[in-house]
Amino acid sequence: MEYIGLIASVCLLIWFALKGVDIIFSAVFCSLLVILTNGLPLATGLTEYFSFGPLGAFTFAGKFFLLLASGAIFGRVMGESHAAASLAQALVRKLGAYRALWITTLACALLTYGGVVVFVVIFAMYPVGLKLLQEADIPKRLFCAALALGGGTFTLTALPGTPSVQNVISSAALSTDLFAGGWLGLIGGLIMFGGGMWYLERQRIQARANGEHFVPGPNDQISNIEQEGGRYPHWALACLPLALVLSTIILPRVIKLSLSEASLADGGLAIDLVVFANSQPIVWPSIALLSGTLLALAIFPVIRQQSVQVLGRGTHDSIMPLINTAAVIGFGGVVSHTVGFERFINVMLESGLPPLLSMVTSVSLVSAITGSSSGGVQIFMQTMSPAYLEMGIEPEVLHRIATMASGGFDSLPHCGAIVAMLSITGLTHKEAYKDIGVITVVIPVVATLCMMGVAALI
Repeated sequence: MEYIGLIASVCLLIWFALKGVDIIFSAVFCSLLVILTNGLPLATGLTEYFSFGPLGAFTFAGKFFLLLASGAIFGRVMGESHAAASLAQALVRKLGAYRALWITTLACALLTYGGVVVFVVIFAMYPVGLKLLQEADIPKRLFCAALALGGGTFTLTALPGTPSVQNVISSAALSTDLFAGGWLGLIGGLIMFGGGMWYLERQRIQARANGEHFVPGPNDQISNIEQEGGRYPHWALACLPLALVLSTIILPRVIKLSLSEASLADGGLAIDLVVFANSQPIVWPSIALLSGTLLALAIFPVIRQQSVQVLGRGTHDSIMPLINTAAVIGFGGVVSHTVGFERFINVMLESGLPPLLSMVTSVSLVSAITGSSSGGVQIFMQTMSPAYLEMGIEPEVLHRIATMASGGFDSLPHCGAIVAMLSITGLTHKEAYKDIGVITVVIPVVATLCMMGVAALI
């Protein structure tokens, strides 16, 4: 009964998402199904496991509210000031409108590999991407897929050295460095990137042949100032807020690399800044986004007189993405407390499959059930990795293959990051998930299996 309830709840949540049922209702309903079929205490299941536990919905919402609010405000300011449109037009003039998907993917990849969290990347790129899509007349669904490719695949799980949460969790659990299994990750990352760009370009050409066009959403802010007789801000000026955000985010890392060990030990203002930024992975990017917002308000007169109203609209933009994502996270919090989930872990360890295949399957299924790559790899590393080390898998290989495996089936329709991205872009699963699924599930799984096969042969 426990297994039936667990599997049925995950399948039902995915089905609800694909049918366009409200994700908050879906998450709560499926959490109740898990609680009842697994004999969990009703009150504790709803108020602790779902709401306020370590993986609770409101724990997540409280933790990430500042980040999502500051990101939404920055996105709104960049849109209404026409700065995003100016940047997009400059990119189109330089590279060509037809390369909009390449521009989006590479920009997102550079940001996430530099340590910028996915939510910030979506908010920062979305207003620019809208104008790019309009200029190139590319369907909005493909922009979501390009966002997912650059921001949520190879830079998070495959490329060696990435500061992503997934890579850090594996490094801490196995006492390896962030570059562990580097060549496996590099080849796997190239497969993800190459396969993803091939798919996106194929879909772009097919969409044009089918007469598909860019259609903005009801809440999308796309500048048409030139049609009104005005002018966009110069692209160099439009770059300044975004440059300030990115430079602020990476400043602590630059300071740390530039100082000697003796300087780090002596302390000082710069060291205090590094310590604060490293200890506040949510507050520090939020400060960076708010700094960019304030700079935009100062240098773009078109929004200066209505700055309070713009900030208010931006804050409002963050509410539904935050709550929708939090609800799915809460569902994963309930699932992680079930007996069925614990039994699944034991079954996989005793399955008799080859160690690498068993390990990939375990990480993939844990990530699929929780709808989270970071949650999946964290649970795996805490509960199952010692057993696989005892089976003879090298720590560096385990690190890289497990991290890559966490980034495949985590992106099923109930994934919190997918829900957030669709909420931010105003698309439904029916409209956009097919392309996102190919980019974030099919191609990463193929890349992981290829690297697993290579690792098994050496």
